[in-house]
Amino acid sequence: MTLLNVLNHLLNFVAPAAALALLLPLAGRCIRFRAPAALAWRRRAAIVFLVGVATLVAGLMLWERDGKMPTYAALVLACASCEWVLLRGWKR
Repeated sequence: MTLLNVLNHLLNFVAPAAALALLLPLAGRCIRFRAPAALAWRRRAAIVFLVGVATLVAGLMLWERDGKMPTYAALVLACASCEWVLLRGWKR
């Protein structure tokens, strides 16, 4: 496998986490209206991305295969929970 193929596989592996990491802080900005966020959106996106990649790696280790639907369900739950904690959702 060439270096370009390895890079392609890694980028495709983390693509769902990257998509959620970019969309959730933007959606959080729309939902929170006037309340200031605890962290800047870039920092929140980076944290959500790391949580998402960790979830994908855990799913890969658990099922020894990428692309299982329970992994993607866990990814959505983990990223949404992380964003809720970062926005201090319990204080609303």
